[in-house]
Amino acid sequence: MKKIIPFLFFVIILASCRKEKTVIVDSTFTDSLIANYTVPAAIKANEDELQFWLGRIKPQTPDIINDARYASNLAVRFTLLGDITDIKKSDSVLKRLDAAFSHKEASPNVSLLTNAIRQHRFKEAETYFEKVRTIGIKKYEVFSLGFDIDFELGRYEQAQSELRTMRSSHDYGYFFRKSKWEHYKGNMDSAIAAMNKAAELAGSNNMLRLAALSNEADLYMHNCEVKKAYELYQQSVKINAADYHSITGIGWIALVYDKNDSLAEKIFQFVHSKIKSPDPLFKLYQMAQGRRDSVLEKRYATEFAIRASDSLYGNMYNKYLIEIYTGITKEPAKAEAIAKKEIEGRATPQTYAWYAYTLLTNNKKEEAYKVYEQFVSGKPLEGLELYWMGKLMQAFNKGYNAIEFFKAANKNRYDLSPSMANDLENELKE
Repeated sequence: MKKIIPFLFFVIILASCRKEKTVIVDSTFTDSLIANYTVPAAIKANEDELQFWLGRIKPQTPDIINDARYASNLAVRFTLLGDITDIKKSDSVLKRLDAAFSHKEASPNVSLLTNAIRQHRFKEAETYFEKVRTIGIKKYEVFSLGFDIDFELGRYEQAQSELRTMRSSHDYGYFFRKSKWEHYKGNMDSAIAAMNKAAELAGSNNMLRLAALSNEADLYMHNCEVKKAYELYQQSVKINAADYHSITGIGWIALVYDKNDSLAEKIFQFVHSKIKSPDPLFKLYQMAQGRRDSVLEKRYATEFAIRASDSLYGNMYNKYLIEIYTGITKEPAKAEAIAKKEIEGRATPQTYAWYAYTLLTNNKKEEAYKVYEQFVSGKPLEGLELYWMGKLMQAFNKGYNAIEFFKAANKNRYDLSPSMANDLENELKE
């Protein structure tokens, strides 16, 4: 008995230390949001602005203010409602304006640069950057826009240098970009702190503040701090009911943390009914996957692939199409072609990891490993790429390396689709 009692005591203490997993998403909040939905003030204000500036446009005599403001509000509507034709129209207005002023005004090209980045046309953005540098822009814009382009194109040393040059203790743009940089380097606490500072510096500018808050929530989610992510998503939605990104984030927490696929489906369907981008279809595919409904999973995956592969979107959804084609639809040749195209647009460790994985799934193992060794090994990666590189290591019977990748991916497990997260959990159990 003397040996048994201490053991039982230990078991009781251990049991008392366990905490029940709490449900994060408040269904009362989401049900009220959906049931009482009216067109949000942000959408109404944007529509009013569009009509005002459209009324001031004179097609025969382009005006640097009227046309530019109209184009800007088209880009805002694209951000709000995800209609790709809005940003294409914005581009068209800006190009006409640029030509009308004989390519000597910087502002239309700065806007074209920003639009190009939104559409993942990074090399095109670089051409606009070279134009505005030649025309002449402020020093701050040179370094901030330079960072945006160099960071996306994988020129990290240049990006870091530009970030250091624009360092400031009271600039929103600096802290927003610093957060991106720290995230890339894997310094999550620093990334979150910088984005939090950006939110503070946004002041009364709701658009800037919401961008920072929702990005900070994404970072917390990436870091598996789910409750903090939820609180920020909820805060963002209370400020702007048109923040469909944050509403989707709440649905994602319901799916991957609360395991409430019915609530997640309701939220994703709601967002799907309000915006025109393919994004909700991808979330619905993940919802069906979490539910283990293979028929519904394939249906949504196929619908997403059809929409997202439209030429209007260019490279915007390549990462997600690769997941679909290497997974449920089993079209590895398509995935490989997309990954190769992505590298032509921006050659980064992340895009090379996608390419290596597509080569693996397309039965080109040796070529996949060469790509990994040359362009991926030792570089910072995120959850999806870490998981895929773990699979690559498994294919070469490099068990230790695979487990190390899986352990690293597990730190970002809420970035993964449900089947990947389940597989990851099983790999780490063995």
